[in-house]
Amino acid sequence: MYRALFVLKPKTWHRPSPLRAFPSVAYGLGWSTSIHTAPGTPNRTSQPPGLGQPIRLRDYQEECIQSVLSSLGKGHKRLGISLATGSGKTVIFTQLIDRIKPRSKDATQTLILAHRRELVEQAARHCANAYPDKTIEVEMGKLQASGTADITLASLQSLVSRDRYLKLDRDRFKLVLVDEAHHIVAPGYLKILRHLGLSTKRADSPHLVGVSATFSRFDGLRLGAAIDEIVYHKDYIDMIGGKWLSDVVFTTVESTVDLSRCRSRADGDFELASLSRAVNTDQANDIVIRSWLAKAKGRKSTLVFCVDLNHVTALAQRFRYYGVDARFVTGDTPVVERTERLDAFRNGEFPVLINCNVFTEGTDIPNIDCVLLARPTRSRNLLVQMIGRGMRLYPGKENCHILDMVSSLETGIVTTPTLFGLDPGEIVNDASVDGMQSLRDLKDAERQREQQVSEAFSTPVSVSGAQKVSFTEYDSIFDLIADTSGEKHIRAISQYAWVQVAPEKYILSSPSGTFLRLSRAEDEAPGLAVFKAWEIRALPKGVSKSPYAAPRELLTAATFADAVHGCDKYVEESDNFPHSFVSRRMAWRRQPPTDGQLEFINKIRNPEDRLGAGDITKGMAMDMITKLKHGARGRFADYEAGRRRRDRAVHAQEQLLNRQLQAVVAVGPVPT
Repeated sequence: MYRALFVLKPKTWHRPSPLRAFPSVAYGLGWSTSIHTAPGTPNRTSQPPGLGQPIRLRDYQEECIQSVLSSLGKGHKRLGISLATGSGKTVIFTQLIDRIKPRSKDATQTLILAHRRELVEQAARHCANAYPDKTIEVEMGKLQASGTADITLASLQSLVSRDRYLKLDRDRFKLVLVDEAHHIVAPGYLKILRHLGLSTKRADSPHLVGVSATFSRFDGLRLGAAIDEIVYHKDYIDMIGGKWLSDVVFTTVESTVDLSRCRSRADGDFELASLSRAVNTDQANDIVIRSWLAKAKGRKSTLVFCVDLNHVTALAQRFRYYGVDARFVTGDTPVVERTERLDAFRNGEFPVLINCNVFTEGTDIPNIDCVLLARPTRSRNLLVQMIGRGMRLYPGKENCHILDMVSSLETGIVTTPTLFGLDPGEIVNDASVDGMQSLRDLKDAERQREQQVSEAFSTPVSVSGAQKVSFTEYDSIFDLIADTSGEKHIRAISQYAWVQVAPEKYILSSPSGTFLRLSRAEDEAPGLAVFKAWEIRALPKGVSKSPYAAPRELLTAATFADAVHGCDKYVEESDNFPHSFVSRRMAWRRQPPTDGQLEFINKIRNPEDRLGAGDITKGMAMDMITKLKHGARGRFADYEAGRRRRDRAVHAQEQLLNRQLQAVVAVGPVPT
């Protein structure tokens, strides 16, 4: 096989745009090169004069590096660093290359992994600048590394392709660095980690350090499969407070888009084709443009995020209809043309740049002073990545304005207010980070007052007048099992027929009797939102006294949405939960119930109130039966007991009020 050998010409090197086509590390750094081909020769770089200057680290960057070194010194192997977009993650992990000592005389090499071309290019530039005396090779596309360089930078897709990773000898590597490491549990990464001995914590494996601004998985997969601990965290709010990132102001715009019919992908976010049909309409696009004209027309550099290519085209046309010079970059834009547009945007030659799925990661355009979110998402990670594009510091930039087009909330979308713990439907206008935090504090204080009032209500007190109290009442157990309000939220997130059987407790049943149980963890600290899921397998008759095996814990997630997506991912890959049975969209769920279903449900009803085939559907009957099997009778008994307690409290209150009235002396007839 022939490989390209790049020979640098230091006397003639210059610096074109850093995002120029990247046939080599040298060219990506802007050096003039001549290219020769020789059998078996890898691509390598050496540096022109002036590079290799020491980098002055920020305080938190040095603090982060020391946290990594301390953890490694304690015997930990697989570490994560959580840092906001724009914090210099690449600078930190390239500095780790020299700080982490070889684990043996042979294990001296470093591997840097990333899943996007831009990330590989960016890391290559930093490494070449920091280590002019080291050999640096790139494995990406047609470029092939030897696997023996001091530093090997690799695109995940290229390294996995045709098992090109087999050239890497794990005994020669001291360190593996992964950029945007929230992707690290994807199958391709796990394959490489297994090859390097990093599928589990092992003394004889290289050290692993993953860096990300969004250390969570939207599909619920456990990052613990690759990362043992997060050793350092500094989010964008901390960075803004420390003046390391630009300040941000937020405006949410309530749009008319209806997302209720949008399908979901396997990872839980919206399926793009159906999302585009909902979002890419003349009315919605007009609202987007008019909102920008009203709130951000004076901004110099606006980055717009769209759903797909059709949405990009439509918004670009609409901007130009209103006289705004808007241009676009997509994955199909030729490299040279893309570079020219980015250079022009950086130079302020036009005010609006539109994209879809190009600039969410690995993009450094610090002059962006407005981010327009024209695409809804259920992914907090994606939301943070999009907002992060505008947070870098830039001369003359006071802040970045985030314009968030908020669509229907029942579909489980996340919006900028949710990042501050606010309701996703909170409409804010030019709110700063401090303002959003203050609003959250006010909401928290209000919730605390509500909680205090609720707690105090159970204590007998003297009152001087009647009070109105609202409760959710169930007149019968059938009213309880027929109540579908509890399923509304989870079914906006999941495509499966989850059933709420108690507050914050959900069941997904299979035809064999095996089921999944998802609930808030009861043993966690108060106020800590942690959700867990278990699988309870049905046992064949005669195997055990119990009809079920002991529950097997599947996952723990920090948010309800992540827990649901993790369960859904498990269901997709499990033979115990056939899609035709668990999907809530199956046609059979709209058919009449079976005789067996009606017989089971009617056992709890009076003879004169029995249900017929026309009263409910087969899907409704199945959900009711699930609730009955999982404690609806006991739950209804609790409601009844609570109602009796409230009745007694109201009666005692009325007696107290009558005694108070009887003690009052007033001119007029005496009450009898």
